[in-house]
Amino acid sequence: MVAGATGAIGGAVARALAAEGASLLLLGRDEARLREMGAELEAGSGAVRTVAGDLTGQAAVGEAGAAAESLGDGVDLLVHAAGAFRAGAVESAPIADLDLQFAVNVRAPYVLTRRLLPALRARRGLVVFVNSTAGLGAGAGSVAYAASKHALRAVADGLRAEVNADGVRVLSVYPGRTRGRMQREVCRGLGQRYDAERFLDPADVATAIIDATALPPSAEVYDLRLRPASKPRL
Repeated sequence: MVAGATGAIGGAVARALAAEGASLLLLGRDEARLREMGAELEAGSGAVRTVAGDLTGQAAVGEAGAAAESLGDGVDLLVHAAGAFRAGAVESAPIADLDLQFAVNVRAPYVLTRRLLPALRARRGLVVFVNSTAGLGAGAGSVAYAASKHALRAVADGLRAEVNADGVRVLSVYPGRTRGRMQREVCRGLGQRYDAERFLDPADVATAIIDATALPPSAEVYDLRLRPASKPRL
């Protein structure tokens, strides 16, 4: 299952899994784009199902959980790749922007993971939280975003402590600046130049995630940090 499958990293992960022949359940807010992606990937994978909806709402979480349960034998991999970014200083940013980022970046993955824990335990699965280097530090103009990503790190670390004994592994991925629509929003919000060639390729982030899933059950990568080899000049 890939949440945020229509985003840059989520889409790259979905394509990489499809290339491996995985059966996929793709989640996203853009129904038309999700249908296109499902049709694109279905030829090269076991099966592709899509659930369109806003995961900050209980209805979409329930539908995603029901779709996963209908597969019958559990979930091997849950990737949280959905995210929201709003720039702004603590003094002036709307509180609604803070609430949005916590709803999308923390509450949605928390609630969806909680809903799917029985299915993950059934397969001794892996949960991947696509975090950000903002989850390791904070800078001016993106404090609310960084706070949400720090909270997501706490969710991952605490969950790992609770479910490792059941054979469920938990991985936090901290990509540096990665090219795509969201990074354009980041650059625009912070008044910076979008330098796609010097940002991480989403496919490289996806490769790192897929490699982590290939480890035997006796080993676990729990923190994975990636950044562009050529640092962006912003």
